[in-house]
Amino acid sequence: MGKIKKKDGKKSDKLTVEAAEDAGSKLSPVSVTPSEEHAPPSITDGDDEPVTQEEPPVLVPASELYEEPILAQLIVEKYEGELVNGLYDGEGVAYYKDGNIYRGLFSEGLMHGKGMYTWADGLIYEGEFFMNFPMGDGVYTWPDGSRYEGQVYKAIRHGTGVHLSIDQQVSYVGEWCMGKRHGKGTIYYNAEGTSWYEGEWIHNRKEGWGVQRFPSGNIYEGQWKADRFHGEGRMRWLSSNEEYLGQWENGIQNGLGTHTWFLKRVSGSQYSLRNEYIGNFVNGSRHGQGQYYYANGAMYDGQWKNNKKHGMGKFIFKNGRIYIGEFVEDQIAEYPNFKYDRVNTPDLSGIRTQSPICGERSTPNSGIPSLLGSYIELDIASLLNTFPEDERYEEQKQVEYGILRNLTTLRKTYKLYSSLGNENCFDNAFLMTKLQFWRFLKDCKFHHHDLTLCDMDRLLADNSDPEEIHSPYATMLIRTFLTNVIYLAHHIARADSPDKKLSLVDCFSRMMTQNISPHAGTIKGHLFSDAQKTEHTMSYIDKCWDIYKTYCRRNTSAPYEPTMTMRHFIWMMRDLKVLNNVLSVKKIVDIMAEDNPRVRDGNEINVELELTFLEFLEALIGCAVVYITDELLQESGRELQEEQGPNTASDGSASADSTNTRPGLSSPVRKRKSGSWTEEKELIITMKMNERRSPRLRFHPQRKPQKRIVTDRWYRQVDVFFQKVFFPAYEKVEQLKEEIPRNRVRQAEQARLQQIQEEEEARLKALRAEEEAKRMEKMELEKAAAMLEAAQVSDEQAEDSGQDPAIAKEEAPVPPSTASTKATPATGRKKKK
Repeated sequence: MGKIKKKDGKKSDKLTVEAAEDAGSKLSPVSVTPSEEHAPPSITDGDDEPVTQEEPPVLVPASELYEEPILAQLIVEKYEGELVNGLYDGEGVAYYKDGNIYRGLFSEGLMHGKGMYTWADGLIYEGEFFMNFPMGDGVYTWPDGSRYEGQVYKAIRHGTGVHLSIDQQVSYVGEWCMGKRHGKGTIYYNAEGTSWYEGEWIHNRKEGWGVQRFPSGNIYEGQWKADRFHGEGRMRWLSSNEEYLGQWENGIQNGLGTHTWFLKRVSGSQYSLRNEYIGNFVNGSRHGQGQYYYANGAMYDGQWKNNKKHGMGKFIFKNGRIYIGEFVEDQIAEYPNFKYDRVNTPDLSGIRTQSPICGERSTPNSGIPSLLGSYIELDIASLLNTFPEDERYEEQKQVEYGILRNLTTLRKTYKLYSSLGNENCFDNAFLMTKLQFWRFLKDCKFHHHDLTLCDMDRLLADNSDPEEIHSPYATMLIRTFLTNVIYLAHHIARADSPDKKLSLVDCFSRMMTQNISPHAGTIKGHLFSDAQKTEHTMSYIDKCWDIYKTYCRRNTSAPYEPTMTMRHFIWMMRDLKVLNNVLSVKKIVDIMAEDNPRVRDGNEINVELELTFLEFLEALIGCAVVYITDELLQESGRELQEEQGPNTASDGSASADSTNTRPGLSSPVRKRKSGSWTEEKELIITMKMNERRSPRLRFHPQRKPQKRIVTDRWYRQVDVFFQKVFFPAYEKVEQLKEEIPRNRVRQAEQARLQQIQEEEEARLKALRAEEEAKRMEKMELEKAAAMLEAAQVSDEQAEDSGQDPAIAKEEAPVPPSTASTKATPATGRKKKK
């Protein structure tokens, strides 16, 4: 390859370069643009309005994009540079016959080392050469301005590299294989970085797992096959507020899935208004078995055909009435003229319906009409049952009047607490969680009435799963919120005045006057008192919830749910080795006593009080502020500076001259605006995967804790405590717990092997003893045989000589094996006759 030859066949200074068979470096720019023109069959939302779906960008086949360059068998017309033994060696310039030029290093007549090769048409390669091939790290530059920078193998893009298109609009950062995008990589379809795909590639096609953002802002995250959605995936249409999560086939919904239509509403609405279908899809349409949940609370469960209710099904109306029967073309077959109003409760007098199952708290008030309307209808049937039957209607009516008198205050209170840590709700739905409800109870001093938050959870638990009684992710509508307030007010008033007969409205009015009206809205505690701190702390909530569940102990009394006491919390901090001279047990008690007067009673401390997750998390935040001193902050800042280099100050803040570069590039390409596509992409692709079946994700998007550089001391204290102290200590303890059974198994195995070894040694010892005994026995036998043989020989000799055998036996020589230690002279020689 590349030998120096003269035209007449002798050596000369003419260099020929053999063709690179698969040379793929002369690439035309990637002209891939996102397209949404080809849409699969449309599906309809709750109002039967078609919604088109979005397709991934249409990619031009690789054979039409790339024209592979070839280092043709060119002959060197002229050479300027160093020669060694008649061969090009060292720095030089070779001018080829067809106009190509090479400037760089030679070795033994070959292009080898750093160099730049320029084709006659303007294509330039600058980088490393190996035995006449562009190989290693290099840069291709095309005459039209497109560019590739990265790894090259035999003139082909292979390895990791960056490709920029002609107008710098399209760029690819990632892995290559034999000139094609292959492996993990990211392609940007515009200069602003608002349209991109990040994921896996196979031979220039999106295949595997990937995330794509379209120019419209819509996002797909899931599996791909041949540039199409295929497998499990989630598509979010931000422009129309829709989301589909489920199975895809060739870019179309096929199989089980969940399609949700979010309905934006005016500020102050309490319902999480959305239409949602959970069931089977065929070619993009609802087809087969499925459930449709209407925004007003109604639900259909049954058969579907081409987006319409068709077949046997069950329809639960907004007021709880149930119809079971056949549906045809989206209508009740038995009542084809019946029209369902999606907003108001229809007149069901002419329809054969069933009542919901009674006997549970989740049912309406035993048929007594409500004055509040169905959307905040109280569920106090079990309380009304404690009153005489003739007084129940009056009790309900009076307590509803009490609610109406205070409804404005209660609405504002619900809205305020349901928005804590949830200001950027996607569909403008403020649905209160148990975590926010606990904060409401503490702010309004419900826990000052000899009740813990865990006790209140049990009072309101109904028939809930014991594992979910104290879940911070459980949600409640405003009617549930009002019902819970009435139940707690009734219990507290009866406990404070056991001898008085109080009506429900008296209990509620007392609670409004003494607790809710004067205290609601005055938000306290370490978690929700500051909105920015709340947002910052929320990134740690999921991990803390897992730790809380790990250290909970199962309650010995019904309903046997796992809970944590103050004693358990202190033991946990001790086991994690977080306690020190600064954060002592006394300091932890002080932190918990800030918001709970029952912790201290004079000089006595009650460490048996149960803690909900809110109290657990706020105690951790309080411990973080105490534990992380200025010395620890400075030490953490120095470690961060060592990790991130000179662009980070010693206190952990970022240097002003730090450069914004794209991931995967060794040098800056384009600076992005703050709050650009990367932040938006991370927030959206980490949204909840199934809000209805995973209420834990309703509270906030699942996000990993960001290594966020902040200058405020409080933020840095919280970050350092959780990231450097608390979480690592917990992970170490859990790792040790996992090692314990492994160590036990390992020790048991070692003991078993030791026993086997001892048994084997004992067996070998017994065998050796047996062999030794056999050897001694054999020696004795050989000795006896030798003596017998010697005696026979002596007898024979005596017979031959006519001598008395007894005398010959005495004169016979002793055999060597039986001879004594003292030699005796031989006697009894044969005498001549």
